[in-house]
Amino acid sequence: MNWLNSEAFTLFGQHIKWSDMIGNVIGLIGLALGWRRSIWSWPVQLLSGVVLLTAFASAHLSGSAGKQVVVIVVALWGWWQWNRGRGPGRDGAVAVRFATWRERAALVGAAAVGTLAVSALFHAYPSLSWDPWPDAYIFVGTVIAMYAQARGMVEFWFAWLLVDVVGVPLNFANGFAFSGFVYVVYGALVLWGMRDWWLRSRKAGQPVLEGVPA
Repeated sequence: MNWLNSEAFTLFGQHIKWSDMIGNVIGLIGLALGWRRSIWSWPVQLLSGVVLLTAFASAHLSGSAGKQVVVIVVALWGWWQWNRGRGPGRDGAVAVRFATWRERAALVGAAAVGTLAVSALFHAYPSLSWDPWPDAYIFVGTVIAMYAQARGMVEFWFAWLLVDVVGVPLNFANGFAFSGFVYVVYGALVLWGMRDWWLRSRKAGQPVLEGVPA
């Protein structure tokens, strides 16, 4: 598996690794499937997490590698949630909705407390992250976004957009240039997916994810 961590090519002076490229392309496909509300979004995100875990672990970026472990766990949970929520003959598609104000407050609170806690962990163990605050922000933001996706919340897209704002410069700084380029594409896809889920939530008018208790 050493070839995964070898250089694939150079783009604009940035050295692109195979693992960085493959993992992020798979992640991009997973996000696109999420936009289509396909249950296949979750196993694809799971595979992306495994590949990127290999990339970050080999580069001794423990914090980023740890984030991928969490991504893998949340992807398994989201897969289970959507399996419970899909109806017969719907090909894995789920109903989407806006979160309630109470749920939004909970998401924002969890993001704030989580970022503080993870940043404190990174500060206590400097080997886990070279830049604790943005690393913690992306770590927690990714989990929040995936949780919101699993619950069928339109806010999932807003969370990803906020992660992208910090993720692009951080990945370039870490030497994972392809991740940075892909995050730019993520941004465009997030805006597109946000519009689609927004319109679907208004059309469907369903208060909760089908088959999943609130």
